[in-house]
Amino acid sequence: MDNNKRVQLTSKEILEKDFKSGFRGYDQDEVDQFLDLIIKDYEQFQKEIDRLTEENNKLRKEVQRAGEQPRQQSNGAGITNYDILKRLSNLEKHVFGSKLYD
Repeated sequence: MDNNKRVQLTSKEILEKDFKSGFRGYDQDEVDQFLDLIIKDYEQFQKEIDRLTEENNKLRKEVQRAGEQPRQQSNGAGITNYDILKRLSNLEKHVFGSKLYD
C-alpha cells in the first residue's frame, strides 16, 4: 500500500479522540472531518479484505485442481500441494482471524 492508501487511524486514536465543544455542542466540522477519516479507513479495510478473499478463492481453486490431477512430485518451481495448503491456511488466518483455528 502506498502512503495515500494507508490506514490513517488506530483503534486507540479513535477511542481517545476528544472533540472540542462549541456553543451548541461539538464542533460539527471537526466531527465530520473525523468521521470522514473513519469512513476512508473502513473503505480501505474492505478493499484489502476483498483482495485477500479473491486471492484466497484463487488458491482454493488451485488446490482443488491440484487434487484432481494425478499425483506428481513438485513442479520445476518447487511448489508442492503442501506449500499451497500452507499459504491458503495463512491467508485464511489473516482474513478471518485466529478465532477460525481456536
